[in-house]
Amino acid sequence: MLPLARIPLSITGQTWCWRGGFVGGDNDDGILPDDLVTQLLLARGCAREEVETHRAPTLRHFMPDPSIFRDMDRAAARLADAVQAREAVTIYGDYDVDGATSAALLIRLLRELGLEAGYYIPDRLMEGYGPSGAALVKLAEAGSSLIVTVDCGAQAFEALEMAKGAGVDVIVVDHHKCASALPPAYALVNPNRLDECDEAAAHGHLAAVGVAFLLSAALVRELRGRGYFEDRAEPALLDLLDLVALGTVADVAQLKGLNRAFVAQGLKVMARRGNMGLATLASVSRLTRAPLCHDLGFALGPRINAGGRVGKSDLGVRLLTTRDDEEARGIAAELDRFNEERRAIEAMVQEQAELLAERQGNRALLLVAGPSWHPGVIGIVAGRLKEKFGRPAIVIATDEAGVGKGSGRSINGVDLGAAVLAAKDSGLLAAGGGHAMAAGLTVDADRIEELHAFLDDRLAVDIAQAKADRMLMVDSLLAPRGLNPALVTEMEAAGPFGVGWPAPRIVTGPLRIVKADRVGSGGHVRLVLSGQDGASLKAVAFRQADSPLGQSLLGGSGGRTIWVAGRVKIDEWGGGRSAELHIEDAAWAD
Repeated sequence: MLPLARIPLSITGQTWCWRGGFVGGDNDDGILPDDLVTQLLLARGCAREEVETHRAPTLRHFMPDPSIFRDMDRAAARLADAVQAREAVTIYGDYDVDGATSAALLIRLLRELGLEAGYYIPDRLMEGYGPSGAALVKLAEAGSSLIVTVDCGAQAFEALEMAKGAGVDVIVVDHHKCASALPPAYALVNPNRLDECDEAAAHGHLAAVGVAFLLSAALVRELRGRGYFEDRAEPALLDLLDLVALGTVADVAQLKGLNRAFVAQGLKVMARRGNMGLATLASVSRLTRAPLCHDLGFALGPRINAGGRVGKSDLGVRLLTTRDDEEARGIAAELDRFNEERRAIEAMVQEQAELLAERQGNRALLLVAGPSWHPGVIGIVAGRLKEKFGRPAIVIATDEAGVGKGSGRSINGVDLGAAVLAAKDSGLLAAGGGHAMAAGLTVDADRIEELHAFLDDRLAVDIAQAKADRMLMVDSLLAPRGLNPALVTEMEAAGPFGVGWPAPRIVTGPLRIVKADRVGSGGHVRLVLSGQDGASLKAVAFRQADSPLGQSLLGGSGGRTIWVAGRVKIDEWGGGRSAELHIEDAAWAD
């Protein structure tokens, strides 16, 4: 990771380093240079012998045998029993996109197998995260003999004890971190179980919907072995990959290995618009072309999430499982309205949270709390604080009873989920869990400062190391004229891009700032830049207007020239098609 010697320390204080090799650099060893896509794949850790399989990731290559996971075969056999006996089955899902897609996937699969399963999605405000014992017992009393929890349940000890006492079997399908002790489920399928074998634990980056897909494959295989498909067609599991792709991207799961195959193939399925609810939501989101990975995280995902955040928690599952066109249009429109409401609430909470964060000085971890904040947006605000301050952040909404519900987001190299579990084990939290990059918790309001001190102490070394190692990884140095739609199209062939498989970052310059304006309620900076090669370039720095980077860009160059680094996207606004640079950092060229 050699530094870019030509670029001085950036405005944000980062060193710019090559992720792999210099694209277009000198090559005098007689070996022909790799094509751009190959270079991008190699720079992301792909072995040379694996380039072709990563260039077009398929399930055939990356899909493991589901049986490697503990309790997988037991869960599949119990579900097969339920299918054959036409038992009353309920899918208990979380209220976010991963939970909604996981629940919808199993409901749609069971429907094709001849079993109409019910669903239960808890209310974020009234019930909180995870299975509640009261809800599980109520479902049992209503006739359910099997309940499958998805994207939750790994820490639901008391709730599953109550379900067991009520005589109902519970299968847990989850991906959140587990403790050494496990709750009393009939089966618990989770690659992040501490007792998993190495081969299964290597899939700990899967979202819950990915685990649910593996369970679906195991179920179909089990039924095939029982002769269930002798007189009926097998379900087309690949048709469910649109749901897997959406849940994986929206849950910010690492796009490596199997997840890349899930998303790459799922985008193809989504482009066919076979899921009525997803197709309608795409129309509401004004997506007329084939969807890109970016669309799942920034257009479709937030709208489904809005139901659980500020609206009705079951809207996502209803949309993704409906067979009624009119119902799909109604739910999609409702989710779109809730998403607008969410944005307004989020902006208010973010403003207040940033003021509190600025008063915390140089504490290792940011932790802010407010009594009037909506619990449905605190996770998003935590992510915004993390981006702005470059530190892990936890945002807590307290209620009149003195109980705080918190959500946190971390930075690379800092395992926030493990720290929250440690705080829970120490008795600081009523509930808590998560994974490396995100966590949720419940804490008494009068212990918030104690919690902050605990997390500061536990994570200070890791956070300091992560901040010291801050580097902006760059894939290519190009003249401004080289940033065009053809380049973007070529680079997309190395995707899908996301966490763990970052989109290519380009450096270009030196440039002169022709125009810079603050635009939008989010505080964006829009620019027109001019290169020494005579090319003009459009650029935008999202949510940077009040940051040192944004202020430098808005202040103009005063005749100086500047290098900029960021991602190149295709701008189709107004029916045109041009390249636009999304700026992440900049450095003065002189």
